[in-house]
Amino acid sequence: MNIGFIGLGKLGLPCAEEFSRHFDTYGYDVANIESDLVGVKWTRSIEELTRSSEVIFIAVQTPHDKNYDGSKPTSELEVKDFDYSYVQNVLTELSGFDLEDKTIVLISTVLPGTIRNILKAPKKIQERLVYNPYLIAMGTEVEDLINPEMLIVGNESGERDHHIERLENIYKKVINKDFKKMFGTWEEAESTKIFYNTFISTKISLVNMIQDVAMKIGNINCDKVTDALSESSMRIISPMYMKAGMGDGGPCHPRDNIALSSLAKRLELGYDLFGSIMHSREQQAKNLACFVFSHGKKICILGESFKPNSKIKTGSSSLLVAYYLKELGAEVCFDKHDEKSDHNTFLVAHRGCFYDYTFPENSIIIDPWREFPDIENSKVIHYGNTTNVL
Repeated sequence: MNIGFIGLGKLGLPCAEEFSRHFDTYGYDVANIESDLVGVKWTRSIEELTRSSEVIFIAVQTPHDKNYDGSKPTSELEVKDFDYSYVQNVLTELSGFDLEDKTIVLISTVLPGTIRNILKAPKKIQERLVYNPYLIAMGTEVEDLINPEMLIVGNESGERDHHIERLENIYKKVINKDFKKMFGTWEEAESTKIFYNTFISTKISLVNMIQDVAMKIGNINCDKVTDALSESSMRIISPMYMKAGMGDGGPCHPRDNIALSSLAKRLELGYDLFGSIMHSREQQAKNLACFVFSHGKKICILGESFKPNSKIKTGSSSLLVAYYLKELGAEVCFDKHDEKSDHNTFLVAHRGCFYDYTFPENSIIIDPWREFPDIENSKVIHYGNTTNVL
């Protein structure tokens, strides 16, 4: 099988050279770097590369302008998306060639929704376009390619086809070990890549904040604190809390963030992650409330406490959602239903509960945990899953 790489920069070049160890690999870049290639056959145009290759990897840049690379302050600048013009130009040029039995693989970083809503490639491109972003750090490109944390792959429909199978067969030769796979729609693959990166940024910001607190307060070796946290494998360094659903709650977490927000102000750290976390929590609850309200004005919330199997209501995200529902003008009750009333919209606030609840006929059941089974004569909506029309 012949492989082609369009874009031989910081990412494309080392990857193309590694692929050339297993396949006949062709390369093209607007800069003439033919003399720098090891194992990769230079082509003079995208058209020549397309004729020579069955699988075409697009590795061109999606840059910000030079003021947005993070080496200078950016928080006061106008926010900007990536520049997709390089990718757009390549897709436009490819659409003019014979692509029968070609697989096109985009590996450049893009935001969720970009491929479908911004790039909007012609149908002949879309039906063979796979999004396959790499989790690669600069400086360890080849190592991360052949020993990846996971392989991220998405296509238009989220359904397996011969393009996906072809790509997986390629990686079976390139990757050194059994590898984890994330397969879905373009949007799911786009999200996995970009949020993976932001998880790392958030993690670094949090541990560096511990360092700032140590410098302000004194008597703290921040390494002792971060080492202790890094060994907390039950909840922090684990799959725990990686299920999106209702917001954080309980007697500790919300109030801890509020108190730490005051500490950030008192210590004059110059930033407040905790205030931002609480604002996000509240806005997420409001977003959910607006969605529920759009399906009914009289609403029963299943789960009033802050978590299942507890009677404690302190910090309950259910109560917070109810607050916003009432602001919108909804009539809200909890955990019970009078069949003589006309409550027929339900929010399943507690995960894994209320499967045996008796719902009136023609109820609307909104489940932010996306686990509730279908119910005869009622509509179950899995909030957070938009692969099906809500």
